[in-house]
Amino acid sequence: MHTLTLDDTAAVSDLLSTISNVTNLPLFELKWGFPPQPLDPALYGLPTLLTDTDLKLNGAQIIVIAQATGDPSETVQEETAEPSKSAPLSLQRKQNTALEKETPEVPVPARGGTMVLRVMPDDNSCMFRALGSAVLSSTLDSMTELRSLVAQAIQADPDRFNEAILQRKPDEYCQWISYSDSWGGGIELSILSQEFDIEICSINVQDLRVDRFNEGRPRRCILVYSGIHYDTVAFVPTGSPTYDTENDVKLFDSSDDTLLEAARQLCAELRKKHYYTDTKKFSIKCNLCDWKGTGETGAVQHAEQSGHSDFGEAS
Repeated sequence: MHTLTLDDTAAVSDLLSTISNVTNLPLFELKWGFPPQPLDPALYGLPTLLTDTDLKLNGAQIIVIAQATGDPSETVQEETAEPSKSAPLSLQRKQNTALEKETPEVPVPARGGTMVLRVMPDDNSCMFRALGSAVLSSTLDSMTELRSLVAQAIQADPDRFNEAILQRKPDEYCQWISYSDSWGGGIELSILSQEFDIEICSINVQDLRVDRFNEGRPRRCILVYSGIHYDTVAFVPTGSPTYDTENDVKLFDSSDDTLLEAARQLCAELRKKHYYTDTKKFSIKCNLCDWKGTGETGAVQHAEQSGHSDFGEAS
């Protein structure tokens, strides 16, 4: 932790250069407040005096995140903040060495190809990225585009997406889901399945349950849910290497249950490799203070008490 002291005549550029010098980070992102929200002083213009902005930085906590790794590196002058239940929790899975050695594949001779798993990054936007890889062009940022679509749908139908459904005020939920640290789940899948007019089948690796959203639409996307993470299933035609994503098919005829059953078989193989997290019983640790506990409920309680939101699955 560092405390920065700047002159009253300091400009935005002075703040950014001072942070860079103190942390030894040439590239970084900033967050502040609770729950942590993006902070970009450069939007005010680098020559602008800090006193001419509406930023109240005196005594504030600023979290500096190394842009290359995404890992919190330094915290600047802590200010006591009241923990909030709305804080997005960042949770990293344990590395699955068994899956790294051999990713399961399920041949589907009747369809002339193989069902494979396409693993998404562990960045709290895995659900958006998994779905986006199927429904969006590769030139679009699925995290930003899909989060925006969710917020727009909620704002357009406040009667349907009310506080009782969202467990918070609609405006607050729209702001919360825009954060890159906020997980997407059933509400988002329901909205996006209708936005893209597709059926989304989410297969739970732990019990092989299939949850269907917008059931009965002509096209279907298949996601793999492993407790705290989403991946997507792709079909690779015979003759194409399964490691090559160029010929991936990720939207299927929703009446073709042969491919859906092959996807469930794929998830059964993943279960054998313990590619899932039991969110009620798994061991968890806080990456900020080394607190250890059990389950997602324990993480939420610790977040409310401490204001910490960066967790990892303990060994």
